Amino acid sequence: MSRERQHNGNTSQTSSRNLQSQIENLRQKRDELNDKTKQYINDLQEVDIEIANSLKVAKEKYKKKRDYWNDKVKQLKDKKIEYKTLLDRLLEDKKSLQKIETRGKDNKQILSMKQIERKIDNLERRIETDKLDIAEENIIIDKIRELASMKQEYLSEQKNSEIFKIERKIEIVKINLNKIYEQLNKWSDKSQENHAKMLEEFQNVDKLKENKKKLEEELIENKKTADRYHEQYLKVKNQRKKTYKGKKPYSPNKRPHPKYNQSSKKNEMLEKIKQDKLATALEKQKAGKKLNLFEARLILEKTKE
Repeated sequence: MSRERQHNGNTSQTSSRNLQSQIENLRQKRDELNDKTKQYINDLQEVDIEIANSLKVAKEKYKKKRDYWNDKVKQLKDKKIEYKTLLDRLLEDKKSLQKIETRGKDNKQILSMKQIERKIDNLERRIETDKLDIAEENIIIDKIRELASMKQEYLSEQKNSEIFKIERKIEIVKINLNKIYEQLNKWSDKSQENHAKMLEEFQNVDKLKENKKKLEEELIENKKTADRYHEQYLKVKNQRKKTYKGKKPYSPNKRPHPKYNQSSKKNEMLEKIKQDKLATALEKQKAGKKLNLFEARLILEKTKE
């Protein structure tokens, strides 16, 4: 009989050690997963901060700069249209004046300028190539002076003409148009540069959101696994308690322990504390603050409900 009791005792001790080993293993695995859950939550908060920063840079920096240069380009394009319209009108005015002046002069007068220049060239060439005496050379020089005076008079008339004035205006308008085209290229490049940087930030936000979604999925799976280990841990722990306690005989006259009379009130108090902690955790999450493991679990349980 004593051997049987010794055998039962040894078996009980072995079973108890096994249960204790299971409890330690389950608790270690549960705690590791809980630590991982906390890290996932911290990572998610960091991703949210990165997303907010990228959106801020995209909208408040690059988008504002792009819109600024777009407005400048639009204003300059309006100015370009204004100058092109002015240029077309001046060219039409010049064309009309040329027709009027052509009708008012005969062909000899129109060609006189070219003839004067040709005669001056021929006379200058004679001085350089022909063997002339002093009297002949002086006669040619006097003729050149006379033709040069006629040329200067012709040019003076041209400068005072309406066509000359319009040509000066056309030249000024063309210079301004060239400056506008140069500015348009520079400002368009600045707009495109900021637009490209803005798109880069938005693309970064998309990548961060994908990463966030993946982290959330991993967090949920990790939390489920942690909960399974916790349930197993509680189950084995209760089993060990029963092994130690054994079964107690039922006593109908035994009055309940006072602590059980207070269980209802205690549960209500614990539930209130839990709700207060949950409210605090939600406020911290909204403010972007880091949560502790208990707060994170409360939020996840609330989301699961």
